[in-house]
Amino acid sequence: MSRIQFIRNPAASSIGNNAQEFLRLLGGPACLFLEGEDDTRTRALVTLLHGNEPSGLMALFRWLKSGQRPAVNVVCIVASVVAALEPPVFSHRMLPRARDLNRCFRAPFDDAQGALAEEILEILRVHHPEAVIDIHNTSGSGPSFGVCTHMDREHDALVSLFTQRLIVSNLGLGALMDISEHSYPTVTVEVGGRLDEEAHELAYEGLCRYFKSPAVLSQGKTDWGLELLYDPIRLELCEHVTLTYSDAPSESYDITLRTDIEHHNFGSVSADTLLGWARGSERSLFTALDASGRCAVTRLVRIVDGELYPARPLKLFMITNNAAIAESDCLFYAVADDGSAICA
Repeated sequence: MSRIQFIRNPAASSIGNNAQEFLRLLGGPACLFLEGEDDTRTRALVTLLHGNEPSGLMALFRWLKSGQRPAVNVVCIVASVVAALEPPVFSHRMLPRARDLNRCFRAPFDDAQGALAEEILEILRVHHPEAVIDIHNTSGSGPSFGVCTHMDREHDALVSLFTQRLIVSNLGLGALMDISEHSYPTVTVEVGGRLDEEAHELAYEGLCRYFKSPAVLSQGKTDWGLELLYDPIRLELCEHVTLTYSDAPSESYDITLRTDIEHHNFGSVSADTLLGWARGSERSLFTALDASGRCAVTRLVRIVDGELYPARPLKLFMITNNAAIAESDCLFYAVADDGSAICA
């Protein structure tokens, strides 16, 4: 049974007066097919894989309200509508006890989230778009960036529709980007913090460029001027380790991160930058694997007299100040301070 409702060329008058009304009218995961001026080609937009990341949906709503027609057909998939509708609206990444949908795009597809991911992949297979863009928000405040599994002119061009910062990574987490990349150029775009007006505006501006441009895949030699970051390593918590955020160490938690830690997003941190406080050894509290599967914890952080510091000069990103996301996903990603991979 299909979990996704299909809507073709929705009228501006039929989608409500704001993004929340649009969301309620959808009621569940949806695929909107927008017929283009050139109906022989198709692109895909995926958004709201996480229910608390609204910028992509808001951008799509604004486009539909504008009454414009895209240059080519666009298949728009709005995924975690039910999670987004859970009060308070746009505050739940997924429903309680549900898997992260953007970790479900590989087998087994044996639960509700897996079945939804499999159906999204089937929609993409049927339409075989020339490109796929997956719009996200970061959990904390921070600048925009794109992510792809490998770098070439096509991926550079797609990312450059939204941002000038590109992370090249193939972590193999079961994300949509990991799977669909084998069939069509795919990029993830993180437009900024989920509560930031600048992120909502960037999502709309980038979406308009993606929808309206006759060609979005570069075929020539072009210097896009992208800042490139290679093979980031995720710093995660070990099981049962407790975490909080405060301006002073908390005796009730294993790790206390500074409340302003997200200010380091995409900034270089020196080895003497205080990140927080920790009770225990690095490897008893954290886990991190490099691209070769080797433990990289002590290449990322060090603990000195209960204080937590970077192990070396680093560039950190995707830092969150949301303990629930840090515990279920990761604390941050890191590369060397020049953007290169962190070597052993």
